[in-house]
Amino acid sequence: MQLRTMGFAFIALIIGSALSGCNKTEKVSYESGEERPGGQTSVSISGRNAFSLPSANMAVSRRLDFSVGNSFFRNPWVAAPASTTARDGLGPLFNTNGCQNCHIKDGRGHAPEDGDLNRISMLVRLSIPPSSSDQKLLPHQGVIPHPVYGDQLQDFALPGGIAEGRVRVNYEYYDVKFQDGETVELRKPVISVEEPGYGPLSSSDYGQIMMSARIAPPMIGLGLLEAISEDDLLANEDIDDKNSDGISGKANRVWDVEKEKTAVGRFGWKAGQPTLKQQNSAAFNGDMGLTSSLFMDENCTLSQKRCIRQMAGEHPEVSDNILDKVTFYSQNLAVPVRTNAKDKTVLAGKQLFYDAGCIACHTPSFTIGSEAAKEQANQKIWPYTDLLLHDMGEGLADHRPEFLANGREWRTPPLWGIGHSQVIDKSAGFLHDGRARTLIEAILWHDGEAAQSKQQVLAMSAKERKALIRFVESL
Repeated sequence: MQLRTMGFAFIALIIGSALSGCNKTEKVSYESGEERPGGQTSVSISGRNAFSLPSANMAVSRRLDFSVGNSFFRNPWVAAPASTTARDGLGPLFNTNGCQNCHIKDGRGHAPEDGDLNRISMLVRLSIPPSSSDQKLLPHQGVIPHPVYGDQLQDFALPGGIAEGRVRVNYEYYDVKFQDGETVELRKPVISVEEPGYGPLSSSDYGQIMMSARIAPPMIGLGLLEAISEDDLLANEDIDDKNSDGISGKANRVWDVEKEKTAVGRFGWKAGQPTLKQQNSAAFNGDMGLTSSLFMDENCTLSQKRCIRQMAGEHPEVSDNILDKVTFYSQNLAVPVRTNAKDKTVLAGKQLFYDAGCIACHTPSFTIGSEAAKEQANQKIWPYTDLLLHDMGEGLADHRPEFLANGREWRTPPLWGIGHSQVIDKSAGFLHDGRARTLIEAILWHDGEAAQSKQQVLAMSAKERKALIRFVESL
């Protein structure tokens, strides 16, 4: 395969001398407890259901709540009025009728194949550049929604309604060459919206629309991430890179709807949500058109008259009881136990991961205090994330700010369980829009603050690359 021209700054990293020997850490080895990434919540399971078990230390008396939450997460919602009053109110505009459709078997989503229409487990965020009069809204909203289409494109509508459009994905392809000559093909999605239901998306009245494709992330270990103390997260901030290591992570500061104040963001690809309850409420509202006590407004805009006429059902459509059960469920989906943490190849890969500086963003472990919920309290966990925002370079940029996250910044995703992803769903993708079909592709898209780490990967031998991937898969 011939090396094709790449339009990204990181092509320069392919040229030049290897960095083996730079940034070497002390010898790393197996650490006691790391085979249980979620501490005592971890479960011994593999296969397609690897992400669907409750915390191993959950009391029997709490498993009914988990099962009820699972039911509302898994089963479809329907339009109101309906005989199924506990789960009616879907739409009028929506992306899916059930959480499990996007979070396949509680795992990650995937992007469409080249030229295909969206396959449900990906959505498209929308916004427009803020005007001077919009600035006062940003601390509460994070973005300025499209005045006609809102902040998310809904590609389904109830019978008699008009969907907002159809999302099609095409890809541009690029080759990256390792120092030893092996080549890997990367693909970059190009998103287009066909058959817009409410007029053109762009207009001279409000400027160029900003679109960002997102796949559903995996659901495991979320309660543990929520339980990490704010002090521990902020201790890793280095906004001005005072230690001159090239890494300047920062926490996103977002609006907590329930507490009516700014809080540290933890969830979503740009850490745009502060709590799991709010993350779930926002997904119910944006993805399924369901109201809750946190988001009481339907997702119809004032310009969508037919959508407004179709609104039906009680408000909120998701009761606080159901929301609490779904939140409890999402807090307690357990991380699988690692079975090969002591394997020699895995440990060699761990050394390479550390030497390449990957842990500057993918922080290996945290200790959760006693103030957390029963299952999460007093655990040492190994998520391999700092939950902070990092500049990932122009190749991954969506140019769509969200609260303090700029158009090149993304939250470091946790790596635990990542090796199970394509067992659970063979089509599962990596990175925010699912462009990466393999872990090595995902690594090669890293740039910005991760540029030096990626350059070291490009200089690795085939044997070293295999060990590195074996380690990441083992997590």
